[in-house]
Amino acid sequence: MTNFDDKHIKNVVFVGAHKSGKTTLAETMLFEAGLINRRGTIEGKNTVSDYHEIEQEREMTIFATPLHTEWRNYKINIIDTPGLDDFIGEIASALRVADTVAMVINAQHGVEVGTEIIWNYTDRFRKPTLFVINQIDHPKVAFDEAFQSIKKQFGSNATLIQYPIVVDGQQCIIDVLKMRMYKFGPDGGKPEKLDIPASEKARADELHNELVEKAAENDEELMELYFDKGTLNEDEMRKGIKMGMANHELFPVFCVSAEKDMGSGRLMGFIDNVCPAASDLENEQSVEGDSILCKPEEKATLFVFKTQYEPNLGQISFFKVKSGKIKAGDKLTNGRTSDDESFNQLFIMDGNKRTPVDELTCGDIGATLKLKHTETNDTLYSGSQPVTVKPIKFPQPRIRRAVKAVNKRDDEKLVEILKKLSSQDPTIKVEMSHELKQLILSCQGELHLAVIEWIVKVENGIEVEFSQPRISYRETIQRSASASYRHKKQSGGAGQFGEVHLKVEPWYEGMPEPEGYNIRGKEEINLNWGGKLIFYNCIVGGVIDARYLPSIQKGIMEVMEEGPLTGSYIRDVRVMVYDGKMHAVDSNDISFKIAGSHAFKEAFLNANPQLLEPIQELEVQVPESLMGDVMTDLQNRRAIILGMEASGIYQRIKAKTPEAELYQYSTTLRSLTQGRASFSSKFSEFMTVPQNIQKDVIEANKQLAEA
Repeated sequence: MTNFDDKHIKNVVFVGAHKSGKTTLAETMLFEAGLINRRGTIEGKNTVSDYHEIEQEREMTIFATPLHTEWRNYKINIIDTPGLDDFIGEIASALRVADTVAMVINAQHGVEVGTEIIWNYTDRFRKPTLFVINQIDHPKVAFDEAFQSIKKQFGSNATLIQYPIVVDGQQCIIDVLKMRMYKFGPDGGKPEKLDIPASEKARADELHNELVEKAAENDEELMELYFDKGTLNEDEMRKGIKMGMANHELFPVFCVSAEKDMGSGRLMGFIDNVCPAASDLENEQSVEGDSILCKPEEKATLFVFKTQYEPNLGQISFFKVKSGKIKAGDKLTNGRTSDDESFNQLFIMDGNKRTPVDELTCGDIGATLKLKHTETNDTLYSGSQPVTVKPIKFPQPRIRRAVKAVNKRDDEKLVEILKKLSSQDPTIKVEMSHELKQLILSCQGELHLAVIEWIVKVENGIEVEFSQPRISYRETIQRSASASYRHKKQSGGAGQFGEVHLKVEPWYEGMPEPEGYNIRGKEEINLNWGGKLIFYNCIVGGVIDARYLPSIQKGIMEVMEEGPLTGSYIRDVRVMVYDGKMHAVDSNDISFKIAGSHAFKEAFLNANPQLLEPIQELEVQVPESLMGDVMTDLQNRRAIILGMEASGIYQRIKAKTPEAELYQYSTTLRSLTQGRASFSSKFSEFMTVPQNIQKDVIEANKQLAEA
């Protein structure tokens, strides 16, 4: 394995919509460089990148896969990513460690849904970016329209380096940086380098001059040269383009046919010569506020951006060397756990192929096996000075499902598997909900859920059932009510006796103290599930001993943890215990706990009880032409539209929608918009449930309890 220095290592992530050709382009680049002898295909289920069984079964990329190729004394690390936003976690982690983003665009369709989601991450980190318009040989190619869609969505910094033409029935690419035409045979491969035809000279000159101006804008010295000479030579242009990319102010646009191997060699040459290496970019700042210098002489710092579990290997940790060097046998400290980890083996990964290496230098990407205490987002460092690389911010889940094993004996194993999946993909959340009495799985979408089910079922042999999660309602009251309860039990010997009189009222912030009561004590309890219980001791004359008040409160709290309407938590109530009776012999804590719970429950039901439902703040990004259908659907879901704003060629709709109305919204939205819309949601507040719906919810809960 050739050792490359930090200046000759380039890290590129391929991103883009589903079926834009990322995996095929990666395969072609490996073939063009001679790292593989035969190009695999998606249909043939034999590409280097899509090696997982489920990827081959579905003919799509699901997991971000590191690969590498070598081209003219440079090493290019490629990360092939999924094209659907159900797998945004895989995309986000790959973007975090890439130094250049290659956004692959389908020449038939231009910018598609999901591309703008990826762009948000790219733009946030101001990553150097280039566009690759693929499938230029397709009969339905619309190159100019595809390029215009890039400019419309991402701005005028998108600048053509190449454009395709057909000459004498053969596919050609005109390169306005080199001012050459590449002519390909029917099967692609190595092109013939020719002069630009006279019919294209005017257009090529115009685009060349535009590129010269864009390159000159990024450096004062180049600008002066441009003013003096009226142009720049190729080396000067490359320098300016590189600076423009590093500043996130110039986005070169290339064209290829990945399937026919047209243009891949030129693209690799540009990545080698122009795209920035990690050491060319601005130093990253650690959480501690120090610069992480991408220099081989620095102390070693590694950032783990991906964790994967393989059936025959166990845990694989993928990392980028942020500074210094790592050698096989080195020990580094995990900044999160303070544990030492031994790097007994180092690998370069190409799909499922592992190539052992002795060392990796800063800027490079590698992998190791069986780290004991390390997870995704962890930093490992050498020396005594802690270093923490800023973690990847993963998006919150968009859908929730209750999940259980068909065979109850598999319940514990199911939880372990789901937790392992969550550590592998942080966009998956797993929670055993005490409130809902369900195991809740949250993820990015229906396809994401299907992949999780496949892994659980096929790889681990556990049949599972998914269902709609119960809704986290809250119960409260709308008026005051009083009740009393006497608990009396005699069964020989000491009996049980306790009598409690109390009043309940709805509580709100800033309300005055209750009138007409001798308040001897007040306790304000912040409930774990939100809201408050205000508990007043208003006993006079010692009719109930003060030592029994905590038991009465405990009985009330037991009812509040499982309200009488739907079994949901009760919130925002105040209780005045003002009278009762006790017995010198038979009264005890359990008696007053029972009496307190029964009295509270009766008073609660007499106080016009009200259900509250969780409301989600929803943000939908949709093409303007499809807004009508999306808005109608939202209104049918009892949504309150908060506003709309333009976002490139999309409209962003903001709304508040009851959580109960969002079940399978991901599927509906995809169907309404042919997959061209996306959404995110987060909890906003609890709001009153309409009376007709409250009645239905209570009845459904009653039937469930009886069942």
